[in-house]
Amino acid sequence: MTIDVTVRRTIPVPPERVAAYAMDWRNDSRWTQGIRRAELTRPAGPGGFGTGAEVTRTAYFLGRRIDYVLRVAAYEPPRLLDMVSVAGPMPMHVTYTFTPDARGTLAALRVRGGPGGLFRLARPLLARQVRSSLTKDLRDLERRLTEREGDG
Repeated sequence: MTIDVTVRRTIPVPPERVAAYAMDWRNDSRWTQGIRRAELTRPAGPGGFGTGAEVTRTAYFLGRRIDYVLRVAAYEPPRLLDMVSVAGPMPMHVTYTFTPDARGTLAALRVRGGPGGLFRLARPLLARQVRSSLTKDLRDLERRLTEREGDG
């Protein structure tokens, strides 16, 4: 049994602005639950970020430090960012999608993976925790973007 969790939220900001903020790895620790540090450890050509780039993240999840590397498998701003783990405690596939909506942007975060090691024992708890974290991520993303809108 693997984990496959998707959460969605309509954010009252145009997709280009939502995607620009959410797809920028330098913002990961500002809106993504548990991430303390993110670093571009393998650029994708001269542009820096895109398909093939790798971002190393340090996060805390269920009270444990987790270091992992996500490789960008698809990068199609402002619509799609798809990443797969190439190093870390468990296989993971993370997808961000941003779709135009009458009220702004329909943002969706999807995490798929199979818990390894000690996480395998806590699979049901892990799925609930991932859903809770992703829900908070989208709430925090909206809050950051709407606060920035208000700043002009």
